[in-house]
Amino acid sequence: MRWVFALVLAFAAGLGALYGLTGGFTVLTAEEARRQDVARAPRAIPAAEVLAKDGRILDLGQDLRRDGRVAIVNFFYTRCLSLCLAQGSVTERLQQAIEARGLQDRIRLVSISFDVRDRAADLDRYAVRMGADPGIWQFMTFVRPAQRDAALALFGITVVPAPLGEFEHNAAFHIVTPDGRLARIVDLDEPGLALAAAEALGGAGRGAAPAGREMSGS
Repeated sequence: MRWVFALVLAFAAGLGALYGLTGGFTVLTAEEARRQDVARAPRAIPAAEVLAKDGRILDLGQDLRRDGRVAIVNFFYTRCLSLCLAQGSVTERLQQAIEARGLQDRIRLVSISFDVRDRAADLDRYAVRMGADPGIWQFMTFVRPAQRDAALALFGITVVPAPLGEFEHNAAFHIVTPDGRLARIVDLDEPGLALAAAEALGGAGRGAAPAGREMSGS
């Protein structure tokens, strides 16, 4: 019977670990658990020097706070020919929805390159390619590798070098509050949910239809 008792204890220990990992069985992956943690306790954006497409050097955290709008942040690099282009297309749709809903004074888009090769001219060309309105959608790239790595870790972005100077990386929409805190993380295929979360955190515009109805996740 001892082995039965030991098996029961091992099962209980494993069940307890799973309970903690999944946030009380409400999520099934560590990433979902992390997203729930972010929503429960928004995380302050660390100091990080970034280069804007107009050549200015900014502090990312200060810029997010100084702007006063909710920011929908994503990460990319200009030489990417696959995921980043798809991400850029969805972000362009978000820009259109923000304009259509008159939310440009409440919500903005920020795309940040993690590629040290990207400079101001690269960002500017990419912004033109994406049809970005500079009043709504801004582009930046990290200046200091150590600060970049710390910021990517906070946002949950993993970047792995790939052949031919490319990168493998994950992607999502990250909702940052006007006081510079990461408060929500939303999948790329749910732009309507990202906009709804940003609008909820920044206050709804007058006479606006509920966010998410004008944008589907597809």
